[in-house]
Amino acid sequence: MPQASKYLKSVKAITSLKSKEAAGLSTDQGNELDPPMALMRVWQSERLKKTHADFLRSKKYGPACRFFLDEIYAPRDFSQRDNDIEYLYEMMSSVLPKFLLSLVSNTVELNNLTNNLDNDLLNTLIDDLGMEEAITPEVYSEAYRICDNYNERRHQIELLMEIGRQVDIGTRIPLIGTTLRLARGPAHRAGWGEVHDFLEKGFSAFKKMRSAKKFLQVIEKRETAILDRIFAGDTDPF
Repeated sequence: MPQASKYLKSVKAITSLKSKEAAGLSTDQGNELDPPMALMRVWQSERLKKTHADFLRSKKYGPACRFFLDEIYAPRDFSQRDNDIEYLYEMMSSVLPKFLLSLVSNTVELNNLTNNLDNDLLNTLIDDLGMEEAITPEVYSEAYRICDNYNERRHQIELLMEIGRQVDIGTRIPLIGTTLRLARGPAHRAGWGEVHDFLEKGFSAFKKMRSAKKFLQVIEKRETAILDRIFAGDTDPF
């Protein structure tokens, strides 16, 4: 079976990866966020919890919603994990199945885009709007409008939805789960555990839904509506 052979080849490549130390890479798990960035990320996380509180309470959708909040939008420094994902993508692009290659590629793009957008937003909050110790919906919305990057923000939502759809498809490919399980031990021993856990947690959370179609449609509708209200001048679009 060509597909099975491709996934087994991926496992072999993962298990033969050099440890991060042998590759001359950092083994740190990230640094503390700067206080202003931490303040903004906490505000963003709390806003998302309120917007999607019904999903968080749901047995079916809660794990996937918490995955987004804990592993993508949490007030933590993910820079080391993001760098590791980029490194592994470059190292393994020739052996990854097309499905995983596309998923990792989109994840790299989303990470870079989100970091750039958040840095611009934070600079605007501080330099243009004088943010010091608190953020309000009015100030946050005004910072969005000053940044004037609606298309990039819309693309951010689209990328997140595409990643969600890809993970959802992956949960119905038996060999994906096998690949992640076989790679767990070797990945941790070599220092790639944070990246592996990120992928495995995502697949596990989405598998519990059986289908992520409704979940993703509702999130896209809500987040796009909020974005549209912000750029329409609504002072409290949340």
